[in-house]
Amino acid sequence: MNEKLLFIEIFTVFSLLLLAKKFFGKNGVLAWIPLATITANILTVKNASIFGLNTAIGSVMFASTFLATDILTECYGVKDAQRGVLMGFFGAVMFMICSQIALLYSPSSIDYASEAMKNLFALNLRVNLASVIMYLAANMADVFLYDKLKKRTAGKKIWLRNNVSTILCNCAENFMFVFFGFYGVYNFSQCMEIACSISIIEAIVGVCDTPFLYAALDRKSVV
Repeated sequence: MNEKLLFIEIFTVFSLLLLAKKFFGKNGVLAWIPLATITANILTVKNASIFGLNTAIGSVMFASTFLATDILTECYGVKDAQRGVLMGFFGAVMFMICSQIALLYSPSSIDYASEAMKNLFALNLRVNLASVIMYLAANMADVFLYDKLKKRTAGKKIWLRNNVSTILCNCAENFMFVFFGFYGVYNFSQCMEIACSISIIEAIVGVCDTPFLYAALDRKSVV
């Protein structure tokens, strides 16, 4: 059941990103990145077993930020893609700060959400810092690598630069995040197991985003 849901989520999330581009153009893709980053940070609290591997539910939404930056790089240029990454970084930091302020309020007698919010948004400074720093590093690296491969292939082989940049940068982000955020809480072998499990799922997601990148291309929008 979880495996079917994974592919349903991939199709749904990536299709929504294409709709954002169709209706709002470049601004829709730019807006998608911080929205997806914030949503991924919320969803990633929940874990599920997919293909026998424990993975965070926010993986697909987070992976969509790589698709978004690839669309921006391909259609509008590196500067817009980098701008999108910075917008996502700002959104993640804003969410982290504002959610912590919300938790400081004393709940009223009719409140029913405070305890659930504490469980969902409780701040682990080390993990949160690891998350935002690795997000910024991985997505900037993705933009850089995608652009370099585009130039090396003379604008051809979109599938190659999309898969190489997305999978390499996403998987590198997983390993750096897990070790930065959890080493010491888990031992080396446990960290490796967690990072490998997440990377396998996100590599599958990364391969699945290629048809959506082709679908997003509109040569009239390329500058």
